[in-house]
Amino acid sequence: MNARVLKSTGHWYDVIGDDGQFYKCRVRGKLRTKGLQTTNPVAAGDFVVIAPSETDEEGVASINEILPRKNYIIRKSVNLSKEAQIVAANIDIAFLVVTISKPATTKGFVDRFLVSAEAYDIPVVLLFHKMDQYDEQELDEVADWIGLYEDAGYTTLMTSLETKMGMDELTEMMEDKVVLFSGNSGVGKSSLIQYFVPTRELRIGDISDWSEKGQHTTTFAEVFPTKEGGWIIDTPGIKGFGLVDLSAEDIPLYFKEMFALLPECKFNTCKHLEEPGCAVKAALADGRIAESRYHSYLSMLDDEKGKSPYR
Repeated sequence: MNARVLKSTGHWYDVIGDDGQFYKCRVRGKLRTKGLQTTNPVAAGDFVVIAPSETDEEGVASINEILPRKNYIIRKSVNLSKEAQIVAANIDIAFLVVTISKPATTKGFVDRFLVSAEAYDIPVVLLFHKMDQYDEQELDEVADWIGLYEDAGYTTLMTSLETKMGMDELTEMMEDKVVLFSGNSGVGKSSLIQYFVPTRELRIGDISDWSEKGQHTTTFAEVFPTKEGGWIIDTPGIKGFGLVDLSAEDIPLYFKEMFALLPECKFNTCKHLEEPGCAVKAALADGRIAESRYHSYLSMLDDEKGKSPYR
């Protein structure tokens, strides 16, 4: 029987079968995962083949096969014995929740998420959240960020649960889709998900006074059905987002604005560093490419060379 993985909690997985029943599952044997060295062979959002437990224990089954993934989002693992952790799989659209303050999301974090999502064919919308909480200077900063990322080719949306700003548009984007909410801890992911899945009790974290970084409220990625007929994947708050399986040659292909200019570069293998006739460097000089995006690109190249930690 086929099933959808709703939650991974280490060695056990919560799934919902095609029969509409919920099962607790364990992985049987070593599943083939296309050579990926990851801490988790099965991820939230995976489609799997399950079989009833050999002990005939009600509601318990084994996962015998992972069905092919449409895509997945992956990050470097804190477990140094493994290369990476698959955060979630089979995503129609990812919403990256961004806040300008308390906590402040960095452009470097956003760019790493966007490059990773681009590499694995996951469309992203940037949600600028908690809009009701910003002063005039912060609102100007939001406008600058929106201009930067829309110029780079991304969709943005301003949201607030207090004023319901943008919530109708967000609901329309989510209809009949498998969506992922991600972002740093404390940006309001759990509150947004609570809005769409009010029957689920999600812990809402406070902001740490001393660091202004959010307290973690989600330990494992989890999938929730919505009343609109779609699914929401809630992910743990992510402090750092390292790139996995991307070479120095790959990275510029996943900056949309750089990729668009590649045909204009003198060399089709241009890395946009010191090469003559580089259209990206020319666009950087005249302001058509944002300095922050280019600096993120250089930082990712340093990561690939092992020269800097991800952040």
